Amino acid sequence: MSIKRPPLMNRVSRIVLVAACIGGGARADDWPQWMGPHRDGVWRETGVVDAIPAAGLPVKWRVPVTGGYSGPAVANGRVYLTDYDRPAGPLANAPDDRTRLTGRERILCLEAETGKLLWKHEYDCPYAISYASGPRCTPTIADGKVYVLGAEGNLTCLDAVSGGVVWARDLKADYSAPTPIWGFCGHPLVDGRQLICLVGGPGSVAVAFDKDTGRELWRSLSASESGYCPPTLIESAGVRQLLIWDADNLNALEPTTGRMLWTQPLKPMYGMSIMAPQVAETKRGRVLYASGIGRVGALYALGTDRPDAKPLWRGEPKSAVYCANSTPYIEGETLYGCDCETGFLTAVDLAAGARLWETGQPTMGPRRGRHGTAFLVRHQPAGGHAAAPGRTWLFSETGDLILARLTPQAYEELGRMHLVDPTNECFGREVVWSHPAFAGRCVFARNDEELVCVSLAK
Repeated sequence: MSIKRPPLMNRVSRIVLVAACIGGGARADDWPQWMGPHRDGVWRETGVVDAIPAAGLPVKWRVPVTGGYSGPAVANGRVYLTDYDRPAGPLANAPDDRTRLTGRERILCLEAETGKLLWKHEYDCPYAISYASGPRCTPTIADGKVYVLGAEGNLTCLDAVSGGVVWARDLKADYSAPTPIWGFCGHPLVDGRQLICLVGGPGSVAVAFDKDTGRELWRSLSASESGYCPPTLIESAGVRQLLIWDADNLNALEPTTGRMLWTQPLKPMYGMSIMAPQVAETKRGRVLYASGIGRVGALYALGTDRPDAKPLWRGEPKSAVYCANSTPYIEGETLYGCDCETGFLTAVDLAAGARLWETGQPTMGPRRGRHGTAFLVRHQPAGGHAAAPGRTWLFSETGDLILARLTPQAYEELGRMHLVDPTNECFGREVVWSHPAFAGRCVFARNDEELVCVSLAK
């Protein structure tokens, strides 16, 4: 830890994020899509351990899988995961070059209790992308269906029980959408009857499909590149808004039509709009934060009378936090996230953007480098069993599960356990970059070789 500031008030206010209603009768402890039931990175389970003992926690099962950055999804006693099975060929992670591979993308369904394979669906899928180990998008489960977006733009809807294909689209062919250099990454979002996807191509950066038939409902936006940011729903001025952050602008659309509500310029380097913009209720009203590589980031005041956003401050080289691989969160008046320039987990005072502290302990450990990554999930049990403020589960790029308390004053680690080995590579160091799932009082995590389930029950 190298930066300290006077303590802020230790007051915790509730994050206000209006996200898609996933439907389908999902249990409260399911994790049916990226970032959880409400796409807010909050785990609401009760009966979970208060610390990780030195001896670790019980491993329920491990099963072999192949390559991928996509996280698992868990719903109705089943785990869904995508991977890439390539028969041969070296994997070279050149940041500015595409690797050409031949292989098959797979969608796996396993029994959550045992890891037993229940079904799989696979299809031939040649790759021509950078960092080509496998798919990026976590499956989305809703109303008895599984929605999967592959790294080359194969959008597939399957029956969640049988694995049978309900419908499929090829986004490259259907929308003249070039595969982004780092693949299709925007986790599909279910909103009512719609499946909203980040696509690309002229006039179709965002496209809404009928989730039951695959028929297009609307399309919207053109940009220099589609970017990588998942579609995100918020509410402001009493209006539901769909945020689409492309390579050039942060846009708010009417969710049912794709009509523009407002737009703000926000252009990260290399078209790398990645993190989901975060909304919170603070002392200065409802605010929105987004940031990316190249020290590009801003805090916006959201309109109260009509949909709108106005910059409150923009980040400077040594202020704010510039997030890429993992999405930050806001708690009270503090923003917590992993900075892609320093590689450190960083706490930021929302009032002015000043950094309060930073540490590499939960990201790279003793190593140093850019894009140090840990995926952050807050633990806020439902039913009045309030957890301590700042209680956060982190999955480090080193393959460690960490329980910590994050406050404006400090990072306090409450234990860690090594779950999987880092099997991928970035800038010469070994990493694992996939978001875990928390469900059924367990954590589910993967690398390019295995998927593991570890019990977190008291």
